[in-house]
Amino acid sequence: MAIGRRGREQQQELWTATQDLAAGPGHVFYDKLNGLLAAKGFDLFAEELCEPFYAAGGKPSIPPGVYFRMLAIGYFEAIDSQRGRHSRLVPPPSWASSGMPSSGQR
Repeated sequence: MAIGRRGREQQQELWTATQDLAAGPGHVFYDKLNGLLAAKGFDLFAEELCEPFYAAGGKPSIPPGVYFRMLAIGYFEAIDSQRGRHSRLVPPPSWASSGMPSSGQR
């Protein structure tokens, strides 16, 4: 009986960068809701309304308009906790300009 030999083939790369992954189409409802809120100037309205409750210094927080969107999605998707929203919400590509942190940012 002869000893078996392993082939000398090279293993493919194990990791794929997230920017190389295909982006999903998003959700029509959320895309339209975001467009409506942007057209009506909701972000500026929410920031002006909430400004008295924010400190002048310290670590920057999530913009109020983005936080409202997170709460709305949590309500529509029945995500009960803040931790659940944080772990499950990934911003759609159409929200990239809204200031919401992408996954991995804090």
